[in-house]
Amino acid sequence: MPANFTISILYTCNSRCKTCNVWKKRVDNLTVEEYDKIFHSVGHDPYWITISGGEPFLRADIDEIAKVVYQRSSPGILNIPTNGLLTRRIPEKVEAIARSCPKQELVINLSLDGVGEEHDEIRGVKGNFKRSLETWAELKKLQKGLKNLTLGVHTVISVYNVKRIAEIEDYLVEHLEPNNFISEIAEERIELATIGTGITPLAEDYEQAVSHLQQKIRQSEFKGVARISQAFRYRYYNFVKQYMYDKRQIIPCKAGVASTHIAPDGNVWGCCIRAESLGNLRDHDYNFPKIWFNQKADAFRRSVKNKECHCPLANASYTNMLAHYPTLAAVGTDLLLNRYPKPYTQTKPNGDHEPS
Repeated sequence: MPANFTISILYTCNSRCKTCNVWKKRVDNLTVEEYDKIFHSVGHDPYWITISGGEPFLRADIDEIAKVVYQRSSPGILNIPTNGLLTRRIPEKVEAIARSCPKQELVINLSLDGVGEEHDEIRGVKGNFKRSLETWAELKKLQKGLKNLTLGVHTVISVYNVKRIAEIEDYLVEHLEPNNFISEIAEERIELATIGTGITPLAEDYEQAVSHLQQKIRQSEFKGVARISQAFRYRYYNFVKQYMYDKRQIIPCKAGVASTHIAPDGNVWGCCIRAESLGNLRDHDYNFPKIWFNQKADAFRRSVKNKECHCPLANASYTNMLAHYPTLAAVGTDLLLNRYPKPYTQTKPNGDHEPS
């Protein structure tokens, strides 16, 4: 059974991002009662569960969903990304979730792709940046009284902001003081209805942007869990740079083994990139194992193992690193010796591309 679950609880969104068209989709969303049945069948295997969308906080019952997931599966970490537009509801629901799930780490990642009007332009909502900062200020107040609340900032690197990532990251880290700053690359996904949109930056541009993020990691002095997570993040950036040039699996992918995705209508996917239904939970008495161990799921796992697909999906990549002994050992050695590997590059000193 997978340790990493993502559940998209709706496709509806109040943003109109240039990098995502998921808001155009309409489906019959699973109810709280249905999630209760699903995670009763899942049991206590998940360690990391992400509740995503769409905009997750558009569901007024998000706190109830989080509560049944916690009661049934007791994950160590619950992660929820948000655009920050619902300035009153988000803090209210975050507090409710944190208090009803006291033994899990609640991670709220605010999505910011630029500063000021630049962010508004990419996200398609005037005043988005200002409202996001209002939400952030309320969340920071909450955090003082909630020991299990972690606040992060998340940036999608696309053709629209790739050449300003250094300035964006510097500003957000300095002014918002998040517990962590994460980024992932804009991808053309079936799930997000972005196939053929050209949102993914060039490999050379991405390399330059992420090399700055790696430099900031090297220059910072992290401690405890943050030090471990940054070591993995540094490796992730190297893997994505290599993938961007080589277009192949860099380390074995464990999608369909260690990670899974449940769509809002109950379809179970091995991953959101391929978004191939392995079965619908409504058709299988909400019994996740029935789907997870069926012939479609076995065929999906064989396909991934045979490297018939490749992608830089962030959520799955961290699970892949934890499941890949050589990477795990390398990160452990880096931490022990207090070092980081060299940033991956295929760019020559004169700026030309080095063929692989």
